[in-house]
Amino acid sequence: MIISSNLTEARRLEEQLLKEVARFGYEEADTFAIKLALEEGLVNAIKHGNKYDRGKTVCVVSRIDENEATFIITDEGPGFHLEEVPDPTADENLERPCGRGLMLIRAFMDEVSYNEAGNQVRLVKRRTRQENHGSHD
Repeated sequence: MIISSNLTEARRLEEQLLKEVARFGYEEADTFAIKLALEEGLVNAIKHGNKYDRGKTVCVVSRIDENEATFIITDEGPGFHLEEVPDPTADENLERPCGRGLMLIRAFMDEVSYNEAGNQVRLVKRRTRQENHGSHD
């Protein structure tokens, strides 16, 4: 799916992808994690990658099944290097907003990786299985 660098389009796409996640019956905590990571990933692509340039696009490839949800978000920006993003937990950065979204994405997803250019992120969330404590005699 390809959208322009527009936050309204990003929200619509996010809602569409979350409906697909819901269709597979993911737990509420997993769905929340996916929502947060998608939101951060899309906003980063539009804001930092494409600099809100509506002439540039964001491409999202998704694969969702009963076991895991994978999203690959690619922007047309120059990319970034993760090691150059300030640590948001360092004392000198606590008042600065930089890096928090990336930290949240890593905290909520099972796998997060970037391409070499730094303009593509791959997000993976494995489905949590709800333990059924009842018996099925």
